[in-house]
Amino acid sequence: MLESYIRENRKKKELLLMTHIVMGYPSFEDCHAMVRQMVAAGVDLMELQIPFSEPMADGPVILKANQTALENGATVARCLAFAKDMAARYPIPFLFMTYANIPFRYGMAAFAKATADIGLTGTIVPDLPMEEGAEYIQVMEDNHLSSIQMFSPSTSDARMAQIASVASGFIYCLARKGVTGANTQFSDDLTTYLARCRRAASVPIAVGFGIKDKADMMYLREKADIAVIGSETIRVVEDQGVNAVREFIQGLLPTA
Repeated sequence: MLESYIRENRKKKELLLMTHIVMGYPSFEDCHAMVRQMVAAGVDLMELQIPFSEPMADGPVILKANQTALENGATVARCLAFAKDMAARYPIPFLFMTYANIPFRYGMAAFAKATADIGLTGTIVPDLPMEEGAEYIQVMEDNHLSSIQMFSPSTSDARMAQIASVASGFIYCLARKGVTGANTQFSDDLTTYLARCRRAASVPIAVGFGIKDKADMMYLREKADIAVIGSETIRVVEDQGVNAVREFIQGLLPTA
């Protein structure tokens, strides 16, 4: 199970790292090269985003990646095949990240079964709150997958308790309001918020949105179990090319 993997690896590391790619951007071949370099650099788990035309939680960097992947012909079927290949090749947990329209159109039960059959461990669907996601949560559980839930700084303690009651794998704690890729203030307010997340959560917690460098990683030690890097990796690829990914990831890690 995903939670067991995280807890076991946390015994060895102060903070785990989850990375994020948009499948089909810049190309599927480049995506494979990015995955290979990330795993070699020491990444612990990875989000594979199925591109969608209206990625409402994503900022300009990942939005552009979604649009380009779709323009280049990325389909759900191609993404499933790519994910199956990655899960077979590399010994870390992979999760799908996408938006609710994708599993809804595919069929919730069929999507969950396909996710399990190809060897992934769970999914992140940010626009599907628990009140509207009962079927999704159930079919994920039926297939022994984690349906990752989210906290945000505006989530009340009572609401956190409700979300935690259906959480599995880990809870994704948004470091701030808004979309991915913008600057995050690593401040006392964030420290207080993450302490609330830790108290509410019965599973490990991951923190994403605005994590860019090793200093951010160091800040999150002892405050979280997993740091999430998404937009910044895409910026590196755009500025320096795919071959710069491994060095970038190694530079984030405390042992680097």
